[in-house]
Amino acid sequence: MNKLTIRDWDLKNKTVLVRVDYNVSFNEKGEIVDDTRLRLTLPTLKYLLENNCRIILISHRWRPKGKVVPSLSLKPVAKYLAQLLNRKVVFVSDYRNKNREEIIKEMRNGQVVLLENLRFYPEEEVNDLNFAKHLASFADIFVQDAFGTVHRLHASVVGIPKFLFTVAGLLLEKEILHLTDMIENAEHPFLAIIGGNKISSKIGIIKNLLNKIDSLIIGGGMAYTFLKTYGAKVGNSIWEADKLDLAQEILHLAKEKNVRLFLPLDHIIAQTVTPETEIKETEDIDIPDGWIGVDIGPLSVDRFAPIIAKAKTIFWNGPLGIFEIDKFASGSLKIARLIAQVTERGTITIAGGGATVTVATRAGIQDKVSHLSTGGGAALEFLEGKELPGIAAIKNKEK
Repeated sequence: MNKLTIRDWDLKNKTVLVRVDYNVSFNEKGEIVDDTRLRLTLPTLKYLLENNCRIILISHRWRPKGKVVPSLSLKPVAKYLAQLLNRKVVFVSDYRNKNREEIIKEMRNGQVVLLENLRFYPEEEVNDLNFAKHLASFADIFVQDAFGTVHRLHASVVGIPKFLFTVAGLLLEKEILHLTDMIENAEHPFLAIIGGNKISSKIGIIKNLLNKIDSLIIGGGMAYTFLKTYGAKVGNSIWEADKLDLAQEILHLAKEKNVRLFLPLDHIIAQTVTPETEIKETEDIDIPDGWIGVDIGPLSVDRFAPIIAKAKTIFWNGPLGIFEIDKFASGSLKIARLIAQVTERGTITIAGGGATVTVATRAGIQDKVSHLSTGGGAALEFLEGKELPGIAAIKNKEK
């Protein structure tokens, strides 16, 4: 990213608009469940503060669909960020209100402002250029540091760069460098671990990775569609009847390219996807009628462990079970800890995607992998070889 990052330009005393990804969840007590996304932006923010900048932060939070949803406000995020930065963070609710605009325009050097959830405004997701121009009017330069959104055609991704010189933040730079290096210089054996619910959302990355990897572990809900192609019983588990041909195609491609493909050998099953439900282990690959596969079982973990141990490069995207419920999280957490162990021995490990970041944090390994990627869909599209609109917008502004 030659001359495209904040290090390459004189930003001293500038007013800087920074797109971050503070799409975090809170529990019933009002506590942030996982603050990884906030902490990963700190190097960019501290660099800008060292240069005496005035910082205006913009982010989305979940999907309010263009309406004001108080429970999705970024106001509590501002309070938490103030603790991380050890300085006041001013929160601005309606930044199209003239009175509140004055708060932004009267900022002092070293001051930090966080604007309300971008997606409270319907103009954000339709890339309304008037909305983008309004946001751009607050600052001298735009810093894109939200890797998780650079695949979106939104006003805060591709609209603002039309009106404001744009550079990458340190987190975005780090994401691009790590993912590029993994694809171009991966040491073998190269293992990919892909989880999540649907084959359809991962088909592009799987096909592209089959040209580069040596082994592929598939888990999560998508595994049941693959198991169906072998005639296995999947009970009431989630699977995609219209994607059986796609699963067969992937199995065929893996064999053609000499990629060893591994599926779960056993499962943790339940009759309902609720915290109070009874769970049990299957004895083999089949799931009885009336039961749902909710996690990989101990035999699967034992089978996957030596494959992970031998790998020199690992890319992990997606949980291997319904990790949101503690009873169903064991397999994902065990795999996460195995990945952390091999990282200590020198294996290059990249864990990517929102849910994957949450699993890594719950397992206590968020600082024990080579790189924890904040991008889910963005990381997958980047690894498919697609040019992401938010990154292209930066390149097109190079001087």
